[in-house]
Amino acid sequence: MVAKETTKTYTREELKKAKKTQKEQEGTEEKKSSPKIRVRLLPIWLRVLLVVVLMGISVIAGLVVGYGVIGNGNPEDALDKSTWQHIIDLVEKK
Repeated sequence: MVAKETTKTYTREELKKAKKTQKEQEGTEEKKSSPKIRVRLLPIWLRVLLVVVLMGISVIAGLVVGYGVIGNGNPEDALDKSTWQHIIDLVEKK
């Protein structure tokens, strides 16, 4: 006769409990270290400011490329106030 190997299947909760008890046993053997404090390289306010500035630069670059390269115009004219006044006048068409 061949002996059958029986393996027990565990539920997720049983595995969590087993890991928790194992960690507790290891924790009593070793000293618990203080929780790690994360020091951010860039503060959140600086990240938000950086995103806003980069978005502005990308909008300006898109205007220059769109007007100068795709629209066959002078790229410097894309930043001219008179150009935008002309575009607004065309859109409103009074």
